[in-house]
Amino acid sequence: MITFDREPDTYKHWKVDINENRATLFLDVSEKDGIKPGYDLKLNSYDLGVDIELNDIVQRIRFEHPKVKVVVITSNQEKNFSAGANIYMLGQSEHTWKVNFCKFTNETRNGFEDSSYTGSIKFIAAVNGICAGGGYEVALACDEILLVDDRSSTVSLPEVPLLGVLPGTGGVTRLIDKRKVRKDIADIFCTNADGVRGKKAVDWKLVDYIAPPSKFDDLINERVSKVTASVKLRNGENGIKLKALNRNITNEGIDYDTIKARINREDRIANIHIIGPKSVDVIDINEVIKMGSNWWALKFARELEDLILLLRTNELEVGVLTITSEGSTDDILSVTSILEDNKNVWFINEITGLLRRTLSRLDMSSRSIFTIIDNNSCFSGLLAELLFAADRTYMLNNSMSPENTKGPFITLSDINFISLEMVNGLSRLATRFNNDEPKLNALHKIVGKKLNAEEAFEEELITIIPDDLDWNEEIRLSVEERTSFSPDALTGLEANLRFPGKETCETKIFGRLTAWQNWIFNRPNAVSEKGALKLFGTGSRAKFDNKRV
Repeated sequence: MITFDREPDTYKHWKVDINENRATLFLDVSEKDGIKPGYDLKLNSYDLGVDIELNDIVQRIRFEHPKVKVVVITSNQEKNFSAGANIYMLGQSEHTWKVNFCKFTNETRNGFEDSSYTGSIKFIAAVNGICAGGGYEVALACDEILLVDDRSSTVSLPEVPLLGVLPGTGGVTRLIDKRKVRKDIADIFCTNADGVRGKKAVDWKLVDYIAPPSKFDDLINERVSKVTASVKLRNGENGIKLKALNRNITNEGIDYDTIKARINREDRIANIHIIGPKSVDVIDINEVIKMGSNWWALKFARELEDLILLLRTNELEVGVLTITSEGSTDDILSVTSILEDNKNVWFINEITGLLRRTLSRLDMSSRSIFTIIDNNSCFSGLLAELLFAADRTYMLNNSMSPENTKGPFITLSDINFISLEMVNGLSRLATRFNNDEPKLNALHKIVGKKLNAEEAFEEELITIIPDDLDWNEEIRLSVEERTSFSPDALTGLEANLRFPGKETCETKIFGRLTAWQNWIFNRPNAVSEKGALKLFGTGSRAKFDNKRV
């Protein structure tokens, strides 16, 4: 089983130096330590294991080192920044592995930008050698790219001429959407395997600054000082330790403190059952910081992220996620208020960022999501996001029941309108209603109001509200029907329906680029025995089917 949690003393591919407000990450890939056997990670090329470590390092810097305002990413190998994703790993991997690899690395790079945009850490790429493919895509995700001007160091995206595929983690999109490279220049750049160096790289907007080797450290120091001044919410003195997750994996499921997941492989269903916060979690902000990674909101975000990644990678045939919850609506609303009222505190800003990125992982997972609200549920406040992330929501209607006419309830909070935006830049509520401002204004007026099933349905917040007689049968039939459809068709349907409206750099990377990349990775020109990806490094030229389809 592939897991995604790491400890600093287990890192094999990165060296980390923390110095006051700067963290420097040195990429130094251990060639023989690929996450799977069968290939060497030469030339600082990376596989999933390298990126898992990178994700863990950045997460720990966010929470354990709140003085750090700038992360510098560079190489510990002479004349070699990174050759990008390991080609031999890609050449021998099955399609599902390639997809999950590209998705995770996309999310790691998007996480750099999410931190930067929301007052947290800024990132600088100090390119001190050859920087190709995915290596350049790491640099593109940073706020600034510095390139040593030594007549040999270049940046390149050589996937089209060398491999018959596309840059898979946002390269093409970030060139033109983020760095504003002219499309004809980008065309030349993406079809030239040799790369671009020095002043031309600056002129083409491929990098921001250059300096000769003798002055490169001075350039890094100068830019770190300048970028540090723009960081707003890294104002803590002491960090909190990210303790190891309390996780138990069995054949039946995965248990954490705040989540119990049950996996039914025969029916291809996983139930994610959330255990809401308790009164011990409703405390003032100073006590929240003292609780650190034991505070419910942070623990829940970390556990949900871990679960999503484990299901994606290890349970490929599980196609439907049902989400249920138990707990006090009042307690989850109080915890949500702590997040809302202290959003300018570094620790709360980092928790909110982790929640935002974790919920986006759920949005981007190719799984059907049904959220189910019964008498024990606490889908309010930040947990109400799981109603709007779902493809469908089912809420028990007790209006005619003599035993329980008062519930269940859902309640909106301000956090449902801002702070937990999707990759399209909109809240899940705004996305649900196609950014209909009158509708969103009307919903904002009922923030804090407990809504039963009929009221929630009237406000268009719930899909179906069966009564207690139809409840179990309605859900059973819906889930069974869902699992009978083509997984490929459902993935396409859900990806289209979940992201209506405007596009952003992130939606293009995940939707447009990833869709094309997935298709290209299945084509003979790339992956047949005579395809470019298979023949890379053999000295033989690929034989292409030249029909355009």
